[in-house]
Amino acid sequence: MFKARPWLTSLGMSPASAPSSQVAPQVRYRRAIAWWLIVCAAMVFAMVMLGGATRLTESGLSMVHWKPLTVMPPLNDAEWQTEFQNYQRSPQFQKENSWMTVDDFKNIYWLEFLHRLWGRIIGVAFAVPFAFFLVKRAVDRTLGWKLTGLFVLGGAQGALGWFMVASGLVDRPDVSQYRLAAHLLTALVLYVWLIWTALDLFRADKPTHHGDRALAPLAFGLMAATFLVIASGAFVAGLDAGLIYNTFPLMDGRLIPTGLGQLEPWYLNPFENVTAVQFQHRVLAVALVLFTVFIWLRARRFDLSASARTLTHAVLAMALLQAVLGISTLLLVVPILLALAHQTGALTLLTLALCLTHTVRPRSTAEINDGASLSMKPAE
Repeated sequence: MFKARPWLTSLGMSPASAPSSQVAPQVRYRRAIAWWLIVCAAMVFAMVMLGGATRLTESGLSMVHWKPLTVMPPLNDAEWQTEFQNYQRSPQFQKENSWMTVDDFKNIYWLEFLHRLWGRIIGVAFAVPFAFFLVKRAVDRTLGWKLTGLFVLGGAQGALGWFMVASGLVDRPDVSQYRLAAHLLTALVLYVWLIWTALDLFRADKPTHHGDRALAPLAFGLMAATFLVIASGAFVAGLDAGLIYNTFPLMDGRLIPTGLGQLEPWYLNPFENVTAVQFQHRVLAVALVLFTVFIWLRARRFDLSASARTLTHAVLAMALLQAVLGISTLLLVVPILLALAHQTGALTLLTLALCLTHTVRPRSTAEINDGASLSMKPAE
């Protein structure tokens, strides 16, 4: 462990309270890095919402070429005609949108263009500050590897997005539900990793409240369960399974509908049978709400910190609201704004579950010592 320099102690200063020029860059920039990662996470949140909007408006197949270095839209009539002619060769135009004119095409093109442009902006918003912090030597080796992994994952997410779109440009005007789920879940992993890393930096030298530890397994289970429900929702979106059986709690007049295992081999049903896909999403969502209620009741018996207790209340409230949004979206046959609110609610619930998990997780002695060492490390 690094020790404070004697002349700082004699002045009544700890390294944390010393002038910024006398504090190690890894300490001085720690909160700045954390806030930068939070901003990047917020941008990924917006990206997921934009992706949902392109899906719901069927705009995602309007751009039939992947040009990752292109940032300008068509700027004149000739360029718009070229883009429209490219789109006219796609299955979506030929099978669903043959009535479209150039002006109609522009309406769906702009949303997909914004979606792709926002992805490039996120890349710049991550790469430039990352390079700055590296130059300032504000990143240690462990954090450097984490940030490098985040950068690589973000780039892979862009390639995976095109891989998804390409599946809808061959025979049928729909993307593969498998690729859609992979694209969404990769975005969620990126989002969770960004926030978790930021929270690690905010709590570098703060031990966990003793009473919070009892809730840690349940909180982790809640985060994993929320992730699973969102994954099942991706298959609902990919198969348009929300457009059928628009009643609740019954499906086709039954609590357990027929046809859940009609596909062969049987293991395809959870991923390709629209009846099974919607049914499993319902069951998982109801189970998640019940699990959230259970956690809230259990939490009342633990000596939790104020922040942990507040998060348990927030998680329960969000889970109940999300259930209302989901049922309303189904009953009203997936109106766009309500469906987007449901998607926003899912990501908000995941965020709250993540924050709760991070708050109550027990920190190892090594982590606490590393945080204390970092806080006491003087400038070279």
